[in-house]
Amino acid sequence: MSTYFPKAGEIARKWYVVDASGQVLGRLASQVARILMGKENPQYTPFLDTGDHVVVVNAAKVRLTGRKEEQKLYRRHSGYPGGLTETSARKVRAARPTRMIEEAIQGMLPKSKLGKQMYRKLQVYAGPKHPHDAQKPVALAVGS
Repeated sequence: MSTYFPKAGEIARKWYVVDASGQVLGRLASQVARILMGKENPQYTPFLDTGDHVVVVNAAKVRLTGRKEEQKLYRRHSGYPGGLTETSARKVRAARPTRMIEEAIQGMLPKSKLGKQMYRKLQVYAGPKHPHDAQKPVALAVGS
């Protein structure tokens, strides 16, 4: 008997909406990453993208524990010598709150072409509104 692998047309992708208000950033990111990878589906295969789409709303209201608001640094590099820019989590939340959740989730996905494909199924919005009502997303409660 041979091992069953789902074909591309057999994978039924669902849409979920996750409310990030009051949720701890790391716990939220790990649960959303599991959904994007497809580990919650019975047809999960490590080398195939069997995950679902996730829409995260209220990203600006995500919670950081301890003193991470002042101590956590987000780094990016321009590619030029001395081009490292460090920004605190407080400033990132004020300027672009979706970046906090996007980077946390992306760091928990595989570092490959497959991980980039999984990351494309994530949409993050700072406020409570999103333009994905036509996909009929189901509200998903993630525990903190």
